[in-house]
Amino acid sequence: SVYHHLKSLQSLKFQKKLYHYGTFPEDFQWGVSTSAYQIEGGWDADGKGPSVWDTFTHTPGSIKNDDTGDVACDSYNKLEEDLYMLRALKVKAYRFSLSWPRIFPDGYRTSLNQKGVDYYNRLIDGLIANNITPMVTLFHWDLPQALQDIDGWDNVAMIEIFNDYADFCYETFGDRVKFWMTFNEPFVTSWVGYGPGIVPPNIKSPGDAPYRVTHNILKAHAKAYHTYDDKYRKTQHGLVSISLNTEWIEPLDVNVPREIAAADRALQFQLGWFAHPIFKNGDYPDAMKWQVGNKSELQGLAESRLPTFTEEEKAYIQGTADVFCLNTYSARQARHVTARLSPRSYEYDQDIAADDVSDSQATAMKELRAAAWGLRRLLNWIKEEYGDPEIYITENGVSTDTSITVDDTDRIFYLKTYIDEALKAHNLDAVRLKGYTAWSLMDNFEWINGYSVGFGLHHVDFKHPDRPRTPKRSTHYYYKVMRDNGFPLPEEEKPLYGHFREGFAWSVATASYQIEGGWRADGKGLSIWDTFAHTPLRVGNDDTGDIACDSYNKISEDVEMLKKLKVSHYRFSISWPRIMPDGTTSTINEAGLNYYHRLVDALLKANIKPQATLYHWDLPQALQNVRGWENDTIVERFKDYADVVFKSLGDKVKFWITINEPYNVANIGHGYGTAAPGISLRPGTAPYIVAHNLIKAHAEAWHLYNDKYRATQGGIVGITINSDWAEPRNPYKQEDYEAARRVVEFQIGWFAHPVFNGDYSDVMKNRIRERSLAAGQAKSRLPEFTPEEVKRIKGTYDYFGFNHYTTILAFNLDYKNLQHYDADRGAGTIHDRSWLDSGSSWLKVTPPGFRTILNFIKNEYGNPPIYITENGISERGDMDLNDIHRIHYYENYINQALKAYLLDDVDIRGYTAWTLMDNLEWATGFAEKFGLFYVNRSDPSLPRIPKKSATHYATIINCNGFPDPSQGPHECQTLEPEGNHRFH
Repeated sequence: SVYHHLKSLQSLKFQKKLYHYGTFPEDFQWGVSTSAYQIEGGWDADGKGPSVWDTFTHTPGSIKNDDTGDVACDSYNKLEEDLYMLRALKVKAYRFSLSWPRIFPDGYRTSLNQKGVDYYNRLIDGLIANNITPMVTLFHWDLPQALQDIDGWDNVAMIEIFNDYADFCYETFGDRVKFWMTFNEPFVTSWVGYGPGIVPPNIKSPGDAPYRVTHNILKAHAKAYHTYDDKYRKTQHGLVSISLNTEWIEPLDVNVPREIAAADRALQFQLGWFAHPIFKNGDYPDAMKWQVGNKSELQGLAESRLPTFTEEEKAYIQGTADVFCLNTYSARQARHVTARLSPRSYEYDQDIAADDVSDSQATAMKELRAAAWGLRRLLNWIKEEYGDPEIYITENGVSTDTSITVDDTDRIFYLKTYIDEALKAHNLDAVRLKGYTAWSLMDNFEWINGYSVGFGLHHVDFKHPDRPRTPKRSTHYYYKVMRDNGFPLPEEEKPLYGHFREGFAWSVATASYQIEGGWRADGKGLSIWDTFAHTPLRVGNDDTGDIACDSYNKISEDVEMLKKLKVSHYRFSISWPRIMPDGTTSTINEAGLNYYHRLVDALLKANIKPQATLYHWDLPQALQNVRGWENDTIVERFKDYADVVFKSLGDKVKFWITINEPYNVANIGHGYGTAAPGISLRPGTAPYIVAHNLIKAHAEAWHLYNDKYRATQGGIVGITINSDWAEPRNPYKQEDYEAARRVVEFQIGWFAHPVFNGDYSDVMKNRIRERSLAAGQAKSRLPEFTPEEVKRIKGTYDYFGFNHYTTILAFNLDYKNLQHYDADRGAGTIHDRSWLDSGSSWLKVTPPGFRTILNFIKNEYGNPPIYITENGISERGDMDLNDIHRIHYYENYINQALKAYLLDDVDIRGYTAWTLMDNLEWATGFAEKFGLFYVNRSDPSLPRIPKKSATHYATIINCNGFPDPSQGPHECQTLEPEGNHRFH
């Protein structure tokens, strides 16, 4: 039934990804975990006997770099240091393992080593004194070598021998230890130790030994459980369980029964092999009995390679765990295959092939990819499969390589997402999760990987004789999660109820090349985007804007959509080559101008005010032929174009944007070259030259309007600047703060500083000059404005036009001698893994950054009136009109804008959603859809169909913000047919 639940989850990718805020119950048991061989060292100290891991690691070539656990973290001699770390973390529980050969050097009670017992008594007493619950594993792989010499777990005598060891431990430590695990990950012993033989006892017998060994381990576990039950439970009142490991196994396709069966079979073979006998019916899973039985017969064997339990044995094994203990790290995908019959192997018995899941992140261990969503599914599977047991996660964590010491961002992302999925399972799915134990307290001996990877919350310097421990950033993070008992809703994510100002400009935006089509209609000249899209390999799926949404022929359809949205304004852009085919005044194409007149008239008739952008990236190709924005004559050309448009349309259009997102024109178009005109050969100079001319062109157009048209037309003119917000990747690191600040200065400030404050910022001027000179240039690659130009540009705004979509995390990055924009900026950027995705790789949902950057604009640029001229989110793939992710995006982003307005006094005058309808999303073609309306491209008439978000946005507009739900439903939330007045 979990898989049916999966189907519904699959359709709600949004729910799978949405971060869940909430907390665990007060008694939730937070802990950290280690194991004896991995941390203790003292391999032969004070009478300790050798374990199979001592033998193995002392054989050259066994372990990476021939590392051993001889000293490891030296915890045998550093009890106080370990207790100090645990105390500082304030964990409620510490899971550690007892070294059997430290207590019984040859495996038997007769060899008792009191010094070993003393060590564990001191550890346990130290934990109790600090109010930390000991969680003790009896066997974590370090079998006394003497017992391996009599065939170890392949010998039935081990059942009694292990029981005597368990009995001694209960008797000796059980007055203080109330949480016992008999075995840690017996799967590793049975399969990895006896199948491929990669770990001790290094026996390669994949067809039968693993099954025999598990058979003995299950009996040994059951016997140790019953011993506790019979002799100690009445007086000690503890819990006994076993730590089982598995990753989540996702089916290749949840709609194919055979694939669901394959994924289930994979889980039965790994987890069910042990859990089914203990938690269900005392016997192996049916899938295992069926598979191994049939394979054995096909292989000509007289009986199954899977041993059988007698009825008495089943009854004895069934129910021998008080809680379910789970170790899990990753997720995989399984698919059905017909596996080979020879050689005989547990692996081939399963008839499955396993692969990485796509929705996952690499870690330092190739086979353990991070896929947090799998944890919630696994916990639900365990709940359904094993009758809703109480569950403790006894290990979960992630490895980083040795180059990462204390700044372990990936571990923070791992904990942040995995613990949140555990919280979802607890809070949303009623999984009875009782505790979470992070692996591991500190970097340690990572088995066959030696010291080449670390799972620790604390870094250990293994090259230093004292093995000093240093808390990593993840330690501080985990401390906070435990202190908060989960993830309470942060202040900045809480909704604010209230309204925008009277007369707020609610708008929606488009751009000419993205929607108009009619690329050769009625005398239109070619634009650089026509050229770019008709160049192979430039636009995804070979899409073009030749027809796009055919808005050139669909004015009435577009206006109908606008009426449904209840917007007061509509932001569109004018195609320069549609009006001036060669970019100059030599030919004015009246048919092109006429299109915009008809559009504007239709808008005004519908009581919608036009907001027109003069330049939204579609430069006349004729001007590009003479170097376009790299040629400073473009400034005059742009001014001429602005003059024609102001003169023709200015009596009807009162809101003008000169240039849209000059950053993209300069850096994406002329630096990376992934947008028209597709220039990438001069990344150190071209973007700066282009930006220089864009700024001057804007200023000239503004002055032209100011001098010639403002008095009669009475409109406003500004430039639209786009920027992400940037936060430091490591909030405790000054250089990351500075990098984040530079990211913003180099994006928004590149254009806003000259227009609002005069000239480029010192940060840009100094860095680019210094880096240019250091590389042997005669002068800075950043052009200079003359004092007259600085004066002429400064103040060329009536408002601040601002496009914003997302936030990034920045860190300092030295590009050495490279000479380009990113190198000048000197920052790398990443996304927080917990942030919700969109259909665009660069766009993550991060609403609080919106409020922050609006405040940045207010404080940095003299509190200008701000119009948000774009904000929105994309999706990819099959269209689902129920676009809950877009509803979520607008609800949260607009609410952050409301906070900036009401709480921070940011002078916000208007908000514009991007975009009216799905359109040509530049170089990604039609694959990334930002629209409030869906355009059905398989129908030649290109019908526009509202998504659910259209109604949602119309409601926000109708309410002019967010009415307080505690006051009951407000009349503004019931949409009347369009044309009716708005409630304020």
